[in-house]
Amino acid sequence: MDFLLGNPFSSPVGQRIEKATDGSLQSENWALNMEICDIINETEEGPKDAFRAVKKRIVGNKNFHEVMLALTVLETCVKNCGHRFHVLVASQDFVEGVLVRTILPKNNPPTIVHDKVLTLIQSWADAFRSSPDLTGVVAVYEDLRRKGLEFPMTDLDMLSPIHTPRGPCSTQRHRQDRILLWALIPVIKGTPASTPPRCPPWPYSPATHP
Repeated sequence: MDFLLGNPFSSPVGQRIEKATDGSLQSENWALNMEICDIINETEEGPKDAFRAVKKRIVGNKNFHEVMLALTVLETCVKNCGHRFHVLVASQDFVEGVLVRTILPKNNPPTIVHDKVLTLIQSWADAFRSSPDLTGVVAVYEDLRRKGLEFPMTDLDMLSPIHTPRGPCSTQRHRQDRILLWALIPVIKGTPASTPPRCPPWPYSPATHP
């Protein structure tokens, strides 16, 4: 029924997701990814609009560079946004119907995309296991394991935890600090360059971050 809602890339956050996942990009645009997170956190329609745009970019897309960029945006949003977004992406319909479908053998996905999808499913299942309304991803994860699917060797303790923001992350100073973290991450031993930092990466207090 998404077609009845118009072009997913026409909303403010959808326009940014379209740019952040454009196949002409040589690498991730972290400034844009952080801006996407801010819109999701600060606007009423942000979570649903972002969800539709990410889904649009992934489903049926044979340009796996764009798919990989979309998965990175998705990962960033899950780690930096709250329950309103989590409840959409952790649903069984999305995880099974979009993410798992993307890596079916008939689609011949590259290993990097295949492993990225499985890593996301595994980390979300671990993070959301105790949240009753976010266990759709847990059900998919357990089903895949029962079917004998091997997940990438992942140390879940090494992944930056999923974080629910306690306050807005929209100040220019704070956004610049988060972007700077991205430049440092690749040189931190044992930290994957594609793993988004928490937003904020330290306890956020409006009083100390004007």
